[in-house]
Order: sequence, then C-alpha cells, then structure tokens
Amino acid sequence: MSTVDGVEVTGPMGPRFDEVLTPRALELIALLHRELEGRRQERLRARRDRVATLAAGGTLDFLPETAAVRADDSWRVAPPAPGLVDRRVEMTGPTDRKMTVNALNSGARCWLADQEDANSPLWENVVNGPLNLMDAIDRTIDFTSPAGKRYELRPDDELPTIIVRPRGWHLPEKHLTVDGGPTSGSLVDFALYLAACGQKQVDRGQGPYFYLPKMESHLEARLWNDAFVLAQDHLGIPRGTIRATCLIETYPAAFEMEEILYELREHSAGLNAGRWDYLFSVIKTFRTRGADFTLPDRNSISMTVPFMRAYTELLVRTCHKRGAHAMGGMSAFIPSKDPARNEFAYGKITEDKTREAEDGFDGSWVAHPGMVATAMAVFDRVLGDRPNQLDRLREDVAVTAAQLLDVRSTPGQATEAGLRANVSVGIQYVESWLRGAGAAGINGLMEDAATAEISRSQVWQWLHNDVTLADGQQVTTALVQRVVEEEMAAIAAARGDAFAAGRWDEARELFTQLALADEYSDFLTVPAYERMP
Repeated sequence: MSTVDGVEVTGPMGPRFDEVLTPRALELIALLHRELEGRRQERLRARRDRVATLAAGGTLDFLPETAAVRADDSWRVAPPAPGLVDRRVEMTGPTDRKMTVNALNSGARCWLADQEDANSPLWENVVNGPLNLMDAIDRTIDFTSPAGKRYELRPDDELPTIIVRPRGWHLPEKHLTVDGGPTSGSLVDFALYLAACGQKQVDRGQGPYFYLPKMESHLEARLWNDAFVLAQDHLGIPRGTIRATCLIETYPAAFEMEEILYELREHSAGLNAGRWDYLFSVIKTFRTRGADFTLPDRNSISMTVPFMRAYTELLVRTCHKRGAHAMGGMSAFIPSKDPARNEFAYGKITEDKTREAEDGFDGSWVAHPGMVATAMAVFDRVLGDRPNQLDRLREDVAVTAAQLLDVRSTPGQATEAGLRANVSVGIQYVESWLRGAGAAGINGLMEDAATAEISRSQVWQWLHNDVTLADGQQVTTALVQRVVEEEMAAIAAARGDAFAAGRWDEARELFTQLALADEYSDFLTVPAYERMP
C-alpha cells in the first residue's frame, strides 16, 4: 500500500494508521532514504572495519584528524531550546497508549518516548508510537482500560517535554520499502514522528526533539545532522528547530564526544551517559583481546570504577565546555510491594542520582513514574532554583585515552551467580521482546534491550576468553548449556500455567545461539527482528 512513487508499505494497516502513514510522511522517508542510505551503509561498513583493526591489535584514541575541533575553544552548541532548559529528571519508556499517559503524568521534566531499546519493533508498535504521541499533543489520548480505570492527561503546563528516541543506524524497517529495498529504522521512526508531530510541537512553543542512540563516530552524527537539514527544508520547518541529545553509549563514541557535539551544534541538546549499552560496547569492541578487557559480573560494575568514572567525568566536562546539557544514566528500579526491597531501591536511586548531580550532570533518567519524586528531590537539593548547572565547567577534569581504556583495573570477579543472572534475565527479556513488549519488569528492574545485549555478550566473552569463575569452574559450552537448562526450568516453575503461552523455546534458542556462536553477532536485535512477522 502506498500513494508515493517507489514507496511500498507491506505491513498490515491497523486502525488510523493512515493518519501516520500519510503521503507527506512517506515522501519524507523516500527523500531521506534516497539521499542517505548509501552513506548509512558506508558508516556500518566503517564499524566493521574498526572491529577488524582492533582485533589485529589496534586501539582507540582521540582522533588526530579532528584535533583542531577539540582545540578551538570558541564554538558552542545552540542555546537550550524551549522545554529543554530544565531537564533535572527525565522519565523513559515505550510509546504504548497507557505508558504515554502515565509518563506524561509522571511529574518528570522530560519524557524519553522510546521507539528503541524499550520498544519491540513490531509493525503495530512502529506506527502506533507516533500515533499515540500525536494524540497526546492533541490531548485526545484519554482512555478507559478494560478494568474501568480512567486515564487522562494533566493540564498542559504540568506535562513533560517529549523527546523521541528512534532506532539505531544498524536496524532496518522491513515493512516499508523504497525502490524495492528495506529502509532504515532510524529514519522511519524519525520521519513518522516529525511529519505527524513536528509542526504541532512548534505551534505549542516547543519543537521536535530526539535522543540519538548507539552512534559510534562523529561521522554518524554528521549523517543525522544532514537528515535534520533535509527534513526541515522538506517540511518547511526552520533549520535548528530540531534538537537532539546523543547517547554516548558506545566505546568509540567516548573518544569523539566533542566532535559529535560539533557536527550537530545547531541541532544539539547535549549528551547522555548510558551504562549497560556502554559496557556492552566495551565487550563488543575488544571482544578478542583477552584479560585486559574482560569484565567481572555485570552487576558488580558500578559507575565509580576507574574506566566508567573517566567516561562520565569527561562527558560532563565536554558538554559544559560547549554549552550543552550533560544527562546522567537510567535508574531501572521499579516500586515493589515488599517494603525492604523498596527501601533498598529508593536508597540506590538516591545514591546514584546524588553522585551524578554532585558531579555536574544537569539531569538523569528513571524508568518508572514512582521513582520520579526520589530523583527529583536529589536534583532539587543540588540545583535549587537553577534550571541546570551548565556554568559548572569542570575545568578540574582532564581525562586521557589510557584512563578510558583502563578496564583491567575494574574490581570484581566472574561468578556462577553472575552467569546464571545473565542467562535468566537475558532469556526472559528476549521472550518479552519477541512478543512485542520491549520494556520488561524482571527481578524488580525495568529492563530493556541493553540488558539482554550485555547479558549475552558477557556470556560470550567469558566463554571465548577462557574465564574461570570464582569457584574454580571454567566457563565452557557444556557449563553454559547446563545453566541454560536449569534456569529455564526455574523460569517455568516461577511462571506456572502462564509459561505455556510464551515464546520461550524461541527465546532460549536465540539467546543460546548468540552466546555460544563462534562468531560474535554485533546486535541481538537484528536476528531477533528476523523472527518477527
């Protein structure tokens, strides 16, 4: 189905899909695809080339060819846009209808409306996301649940600013083709939201704002900037109206923070530090380099270990030097009916957000509305009446490449408990994702795709780097297979009758296949997407 030359929509048409899959939106997707797809593929090839170089003994460093950009103290990003001045607490979550209302009513300053890691890219999720956001902006999203509970939005002046996170450059969209080829999931998500909601946001006194995930270089940021210019010109929106916050969640990007801000400077809204994806990228980037880059149990790696501390300190220094917001990472805790677990969760959030606020971050993320007030209290205490702390330049920070690369100094051990946690949580998340639910509450945490990626990557790393666990067991294929069987039995017992309705066999097969494979797969979500309708 399509009325635009060369564009075909092969996914089924659901209720009101025509309000999002408009000729205007499809024309924009076609324009972006024809202008940028070749360069997107070049960037993906460059990623693979870098991995090969590192496997051959190379390393990461600040780029000599962009030294002049880093040395020039005169340039700044654009001033904060309306709605993005005070970002002290941001709520994250997928864009289903119920979550949209709950996130907008959460009391946060911004909402990361997630079409990426917290969203499973079923076709109906891809289209319903921007549709729900359009209804939210139009205030027609109120609804009543089957149980009779009424959901309706607070007044406009109490609602957070919407920031949409599209999929990463590596993900395709198979249900929408241009000239016979699959499109970029990134550009489809971007274009559908921009065409449906961009002018509406401008009319409300704000603008279309985005979070950009999983970039690995400033040239990938340049690609996004060119997409913004093309789209704004095509839709008649002034250049600079779009603003984007880049997630520094890959190891290579940590060495190009200033360059990424520079490429996006008229469209930049800052940088964000993402924990699980960053650790996932550390493993992926140096997966063949043995003990120097082999991590202990993932839950033992705090943000204060040397190489993570260097990364976050550099991010704040870089952002504030250039007038950009520095956003902290996500707290994945969710409320519990158990008072002791709640006390622990709220304590960890307070501890984590206090570190970020005192380090100079301008705001941070939570994954559940029930955690907004706790995070807000921390930033209120540090910021007071100030909307941010961009004036804290952190000139005391001077981070070297060696400090960013100092994974070996990370304390902790690889344990059987850590192996079991990776297997159990990873399989549980993959099963949820295959069913179309990209945000899954598991063991008191709101997990997204980053958790599954670090979980299966750590199993692969331990297996392929001859890691011996704290109790003396070597991680072997046989051990992983035994743990998989035992953890699957535990999951089945805990789920009871509900287990039969899930996609557990597929989830176990996919997780095990990727964890045990001779060749490492860059992203779990790529083969998982192939299993989706």
